[in-house]
Amino acid sequence: MGNPRFCAKLEAMEFDWDAADQRFREELQAFLAEALPGHWGEISKDGPGSEAQLSFSKAFCGKLAERGWLTQHWPAEYGGNDATPWRHAILGEEMWAIGEPRGSQYMNVNWIGPTIMQHGSAAQKALHLPRISAGDVLWCQGFSEPGAGSDLASLRTRAEREGDHYRVNGQKIWTSYCNGADYCFLLVRTEQGSQGRHGLSVLLMPMALPGVQVREIESIVGQKYFHEVFLTDVVVPATCLLGEEGGGWNVVTYSLAYERVGAARYARAALTLDAIAAHAAKTGRLSDPAIQEKLGAARAQCEAARLLAYRVIDLRANGSAPTPDTNIARIAGTSADKHVGELALEVFGFDGLEYGSEAASNFRLAMTAGVAVGATEVQLNLVASRFLGLPRA
Repeated sequence: MGNPRFCAKLEAMEFDWDAADQRFREELQAFLAEALPGHWGEISKDGPGSEAQLSFSKAFCGKLAERGWLTQHWPAEYGGNDATPWRHAILGEEMWAIGEPRGSQYMNVNWIGPTIMQHGSAAQKALHLPRISAGDVLWCQGFSEPGAGSDLASLRTRAEREGDHYRVNGQKIWTSYCNGADYCFLLVRTEQGSQGRHGLSVLLMPMALPGVQVREIESIVGQKYFHEVFLTDVVVPATCLLGEEGGGWNVVTYSLAYERVGAARYARAALTLDAIAAHAAKTGRLSDPAIQEKLGAARAQCEAARLLAYRVIDLRANGSAPTPDTNIARIAGTSADKHVGELALEVFGFDGLEYGSEAASNFRLAMTAGVAVGATEVQLNLVASRFLGLPRA
């Protein structure tokens, strides 16, 4: 017995967790029962970008860090415990199922930290990794622009080199968590006149720099969930450049391979599905064959999403480079989340529309799932070309 693992040669799969991993899950569940306050539902109802949850996440992640759990899958030299990616998967499942008390810090430990390990300078690693591992820093991601959503290669935010710094001008939009962020993982165009994937770079930009302006975009998704960021003559030290100048596309590609399976949406969807089934039973609708069929289909989607995510984790645990499996897992996860969200509204009826209810909370977050980290349509195109080898139209 061991971690859930896939055997490509035998086409066999083992589903049992080893004793140590199961023990960790049980310890984590006990910790959550004690660490989360009785009004956690009220804190989390507005989403991870709300002021209440941003404030809560720092104290909460500090407690995880004290136990060595926050970045346990990182190498020991960077503040981790050399644990396998499966431990991080367990942490993610338990966190997402209850509303993600790590807040935006799930990004820090899942893909921002690993990307800095891969592409960062010694000084950048020394500056950022200890703070991420300690759980006392908040990050946001500056990718999308008004004219460059899922098509990042068309972005126009400029960063012009002037001696020992870059002068940045442009605009980012749909930026999550930036209202409380200390740093932004910012994608910019450093080669003027370049097009597409060429001439892009990543800056680890402090959000407190003069010229950075954040405005909330009001939405039904949650309080302070989306923002637009205006960058006007922002002077960013050249030491903030991550990797090589002009090599930003490779940096972002590495990041996205981690980010696409970083949110265990299937865990939250499965828990919501249990609540849907319980409500259907209470109201006498569980005997309806149509409801039974929909519940079964949704459960199958959740399980498929979980197993496809496990496939990616298994590849990572065995040292494999990123593959199109990440795109497939992402599609399965967002599809399951969306299906369960729609079913919740159908079964709960008008009660499911109440802000803060289990049904409404799942549906609101599911609305963003199909566009975050690249729209589902973009993921489908990537699967068609990279996994199925289909020609472009």
